Amino acid sequence: MADPYPAYAALRTAGRVHYFEPSNQWLVPHHADVSALLRDRRLGRTYLHRFSHEEFGRTPPSVEHEPFHTLNGQGLLDLEAPDHTRIRRLVSKAFTPRTVEELAPTVRRLAAELVDSFVETGGGDLLTAVAEPLPVAVIAEMLGIPESDRAPLRPWSAAICGMFELNPSDDTARAAVRASLDFSAYLRELIEERRKNPGTDLISALIAAHDEGERLSEQEMISTCVLLLNAGHEATVNTTVNGWWTLLRHPEQLAALRADPGLLPTAIEELMRYDTPLQMFERWVLDDIEIDGTIIPRGSEVALLFGSANRDPARFEAPDTLDLGRRENPHITFGAGIHYCLGAPLARLELTASFGEMLRRAPDLRPVAEPEWNPGYVIRGLRELLVEL
Repeated sequence: MADPYPAYAALRTAGRVHYFEPSNQWLVPHHADVSALLRDRRLGRTYLHRFSHEEFGRTPPSVEHEPFHTLNGQGLLDLEAPDHTRIRRLVSKAFTPRTVEELAPTVRRLAAELVDSFVETGGGDLLTAVAEPLPVAVIAEMLGIPESDRAPLRPWSAAICGMFELNPSDDTARAAVRASLDFSAYLRELIEERRKNPGTDLISALIAAHDEGERLSEQEMISTCVLLLNAGHEATVNTTVNGWWTLLRHPEQLAALRADPGLLPTAIEELMRYDTPLQMFERWVLDDIEIDGTIIPRGSEVALLFGSANRDPARFEAPDTLDLGRRENPHITFGAGIHYCLGAPLARLELTASFGEMLRRAPDLRPVAEPEWNPGYVIRGLRELLVEL
């Protein structure tokens, strides 16, 4: 978990696809294959739009876990056409480039306030003091969640995201179910209040969004809001701390960035490529596919190894070298195809503001101790990043 990249290199050398019995998945490590399969409609995030669990050869999820699956299954990330097409079209009406652009002053102000406070205290845990609060506050601001209600958002999100790891434990599942119920109940009340008193927030816009008579159902709105929070901050938090830990281990690159702030846009892309915050995405095989002569039958699950694809020497020159000025950088950190991350422009805005402020205000930032990695594999991040100024 601390350094998966040598294992990825071995996988790429050994072939284009590998069956991995412990997780009953086919591992796909090469950039060209991962990129192509993300766009291949013979694969899907779900199979329930075409098959029952039994028809697909899968055991239905436990009834006890139903609140989590209802919440997660109605979000854009886990839907296929036609539902995905309809919901993404409606959500896109509310989540426009202009919406993100209008957030820019708020994002920059929040980043400046967090970094100022961090600098005034002389440092501490970069994760809890800067990396976490910024994207949570931005998404909460977008959704119109009052400041007094925001404390449970991060714990709810963390509990729900625990289910995205491989083979989650019973305790993890119970925590995810509780968080799904509590988060859904809260949003149901907030949506009801916004129906009566609409504002300029995203929830009000989701309520108003319609297309040829179609509207989002209440469950679709709830699932969309939860997805925006989970996807809208989890990866950004980890990109921030993983990115700073990468920079601190490459002092010559950090010095170059400090000397030329104009490098920041390419630096953000390179940090996302070099240590990818979401190492793997799964797809179900809806119709047989073939990779390099290997038939992967319908009903199988493929694990698309983003972390490996982003270090593939067939696509990136010197992929294990951190190059903050890298111009050609077709990383797939935001995915590809119909599930390409809707919030990519917002993530880039937050990361640019956060890194820019920290570079400006903390020129002598240095680590206090070697950090530990979280035990999860799919969502890659540090437990904490203790630094001093």
